[in-house]
Amino acid sequence: MARITASVYTSHVPAIGAALDLGRTAEPYWQKVFAGYDFSKQWMKDHRPDVIFLVYNDHATAFSLAMIPTFAIGTAAEFQPADEGWGPRPVPRVIGHPALASHIAQSVIQDDFDLTIVNQMDVDHGLTVPLSLMCGQPAAWPCPVIPFAVNVVQYPVPSGRRCFMLGQAIRRAIERYDEPLNVHIWGTGGMSHQLQGPRAGLINRAWDNRFLDELITDPAQLAQRPHIDYVREAGSEGIELVMWLIARGAMADVAGGGKPTVAHRFYHVPASNTAVGHLILENPT
Repeated sequence: MARITASVYTSHVPAIGAALDLGRTAEPYWQKVFAGYDFSKQWMKDHRPDVIFLVYNDHATAFSLAMIPTFAIGTAAEFQPADEGWGPRPVPRVIGHPALASHIAQSVIQDDFDLTIVNQMDVDHGLTVPLSLMCGQPAAWPCPVIPFAVNVVQYPVPSGRRCFMLGQAIRRAIERYDEPLNVHIWGTGGMSHQLQGPRAGLINRAWDNRFLDELITDPAQLAQRPHIDYVREAGSEGIELVMWLIARGAMADVAGGGKPTVAHRFYHVPASNTAVGHLILENPT
């Protein structure tokens, strides 16, 4: 059967993608950000998965305010980088895994989660920036990727508890797949930031680091936090952090297995107007 061997968590700041694409990574401002992913790029080479299940949010590219699914799974054979207003990022197209994606959709829907099945869509920086941070600038991404878009843009958005439970359903689905695949699940977005209004530029280091602590040691309790806590403490866009709970809910310890190993942890301020957080957790072998 397939199994999840690791989960990866990272911010997906669009300016990080621009810095990469424009060759600005060695500039003093950006150097500290990218240094935090040096370990991760080598880790990816040493722990190359067969498939990445990547949880992210679309930024009005594939979806708009006219139609926003709460949870959407990409089942296509490939996904093109989106044009977000200044042309598509110069990154490889994303190769999907239709067989596993369709299996997960079938299993998770039968597990009473309503997913939108998307057979064609472009993927924006929410998905491509994490791939760039973890994989560098290759001619092709190292493995197929299943995009999983979550609505954290238009309220009502799913609760942390719902996301945590969904992660558990995704793990069950993957473990029911009858091919010995090594799967990574990634949760992206966050950390604390607000893009508009009187609190624009808000950064809450204490909240962010406490979130990382609890994500590692007590994710079930963390999943009970209400939306208002995220918005008050981490800013309006800090709600993206509920997507990290999908990835954490898919780890073995949540289902009674062994505790994960922290392979890497990184936190930095600033990157554009956002705090950058990053974590790699490995399931027991």
